Amino acid sequence: MKILAVGDIVGKTGVQSLKINLPKIIEEHKIDFVIVNGENAADGMGLTEKLYREILACKVNVVTMGNHTWAKKDIFGFIEDKNIIRPANYPSNNSGKGYRIFECKNKKIAVINLIGRVTMSVLSENPFLEARNIIDKIKDTVDIIVIDFHAEATAEKIALGYYLEGDATIIFGTHTHVQTADEQILENGTAFITDIGMTGPKYSVIGMDPKASIKRFETSLPEKYRVAEGNAIFNGVIFEIDDITNEAKDIERIYIK
Repeated sequence: MKILAVGDIVGKTGVQSLKINLPKIIEEHKIDFVIVNGENAADGMGLTEKLYREILACKVNVVTMGNHTWAKKDIFGFIEDKNIIRPANYPSNNSGKGYRIFECKNKKIAVINLIGRVTMSVLSENPFLEARNIIDKIKDTVDIIVIDFHAEATAEKIALGYYLEGDATIIFGTHTHVQTADEQILENGTAFITDIGMTGPKYSVIGMDPKASIKRFETSLPEKYRVAEGNAIFNGVIFEIDDITNEAKDIERIYIK
């Protein structure tokens, strides 16, 4: 089985890049299951139902979220949909689910979304303990466990990889929008990468217009971020899972520009 995780979709440029590139990647690499992080799809912050449906129409199986989950009020109209999850370590009374179980090629795939706590400025429970609680609950009923860890600090992401190696099949990071070159299969069989990158404007500061970003850093004055325009990059990672053992056997980065 091959699972594709697509890096954070940023703005209309990112959605368009997904529409153009995803069908070709699915066909060329014989992808069976697709995960897309969609929390930046609507003008760089949040997700609308219209864009959510457009993403699913690209043969996406599940959309994960992050620190901008609640940025658009529209989210409350579809957050309970079976193909979207939000960070599981948000307060338990929040709308939506932090993980869901999907069926593909006679396999049960659990996809878990977590959010980091280091410099993230969000109220959340401990992602390490929440991940452990979920895995202990579902490990005997699923074949494959995938985690999207939406976090800022590379150390926090890497630590989670070692904390859960051998228990999760795949752990990938999102949020920083810069694809890392540390893809690996850890000693106990977990496929890991610190960040899978971004699908959005190429000439940008992590998806945002460079002029606005530079002004904020240069002057220390508030300046509204604007999603950049122009050509796009497409970032993602392909994970190959052994159909017999359900263990990760290969990991490959995708970078299209």
